[in-house]
Amino acid sequence: MDDSSVDDNLVDDNPVDPEQDTPVDDPSLTFAQLRTRAERTAAGLYEQGVRPAHTAAWQLPTRIETVVLSLALARLGVRQTPLIPGHREREIALALRATEADWYIHPGQWNGTDYAALSDRVREQHGPTPRTLTAYDTLPDADPGSPTALPEPPTDGTAVRWIYWTSGTTSQPCGVRHTDRSLIAGGSCLAHALRLRSDDVGSIAFPYAHIGGPDYLVMLLLYGFPAVLFEKFAMPGALAGYRRHGVTTAGGSTAFYSMFLAEQRKRPGHKLLPALRLLAGGGAPKPPELYHEVVAELGCQLTHGYGMTEAPMITMGSPDDTPEQLATTEGRPPAGMEIRITGPDGALLPPGSEGEVRLRGEAVCQGYLDPVRTAEAFDADGFLITGDVGRVLESGHLVLTGRTKDIIIRKGENISAKEIEQLLYEHPAVADAAVIGLPDPERGERVCAVVEQPTGAPPVTLGELTAYLRGVGLATYKLPEQLEVMAQLPRNGTLRKVLKYQLRERFS
Repeated sequence: MDDSSVDDNLVDDNPVDPEQDTPVDDPSLTFAQLRTRAERTAAGLYEQGVRPAHTAAWQLPTRIETVVLSLALARLGVRQTPLIPGHREREIALALRATEADWYIHPGQWNGTDYAALSDRVREQHGPTPRTLTAYDTLPDADPGSPTALPEPPTDGTAVRWIYWTSGTTSQPCGVRHTDRSLIAGGSCLAHALRLRSDDVGSIAFPYAHIGGPDYLVMLLLYGFPAVLFEKFAMPGALAGYRRHGVTTAGGSTAFYSMFLAEQRKRPGHKLLPALRLLAGGGAPKPPELYHEVVAELGCQLTHGYGMTEAPMITMGSPDDTPEQLATTEGRPPAGMEIRITGPDGALLPPGSEGEVRLRGEAVCQGYLDPVRTAEAFDADGFLITGDVGRVLESGHLVLTGRTKDIIIRKGENISAKEIEQLLYEHPAVADAAVIGLPDPERGERVCAVVEQPTGAPPVTLGELTAYLRGVGLATYKLPEQLEVMAQLPRNGTLRKVLKYQLRERFS
């Protein structure tokens, strides 16, 4: 942005008691100040030895300093791998090892977690870790014009400089390769679909380390409106920040819609957020009835979309869509995003047919860190094989009907069932396990573990299994929320594969 953008900014929200009206001095930056701080931080990082050829893993909460640091690394041309704050030893060790990271940047002590100690545990359990840097209130700072002046900024927008993580169908997270251009394309598509205005006030209440972080930042820069960053999002405490800053557009995923609705229902007839005119998000299934409840009870519009780590913006509902389209579809693809519906053999199906969704466009990633996985994920025409099943209506709107991938989408985050199953199988009270996603109005899906126990084993409890999974380093957001014990899991008669559809039908 140019220096004329001084009225548009990022604001950090400091949570306060929602029953109090005490003014809060929230820190903020204009876009011009953001650029200046990013340049100074880049110079400070350079003085500390960070170089364009390096890879930096950062695990930081959603706050202004995180955006500054990420932009500073981008200014240097460093390859970045953002890690969600909830990741623990297993995910961190994998990311550091797979990317051959030179730096691990963390917030120190934050939200009850000692990340320095976490880094030490990774070192003890998984081998050497890269150089560490603490970044929270204070960031490296130097004069960009000093004798150790910054190198020239990168100019190749198609170079892979971003590694985001998704579980997909594998037993462990997989690194997704993005470029500056693919992230900018995703954010641009989102901005044009939502048709936001310069007088809007946005909000980022989800982890900025998520693929949605750069998506949203690009939208802010394109349309020149401010946003409030929520470092810790919890209801009802976050409501004060939304009201104080007059947020007009909020959201993130299905879970956010449900949380706002729950708070609204505590005071029917009194608008929860007076300035709110739009909820928008994606990343998890949206029940059609939820759309109608939001519009009727919150008194705002709701537009939902379809995206994934591999392609952050695929389709999006638009404010000029009909209520039926907004309730029952994922919206339309933007210009430049091609969608094919194919049969199992990859053959193109007639319009209106249901089949596998395949994608091609500038917002699509450059594959995975694993070259074998990359080869399997793209067809001969360069289309990404998503593993999702759906159909395209005559209007161009996409309707998703299921998934071929065995993943669970909880609050917008992909969770590999296989990863949890393999860990559960190692527990002495578990003979076999199947992990499934069950429909949940608040989370999109909840994680349910269905287990068989060895003969004579004492009954196992959900608390026992979740404590065990925590102990082996599984991230909190992946923990099962429901446990079902069966004498025998249902299986087919050929390869004895567990029939998960029967489990979903039984326990939904």
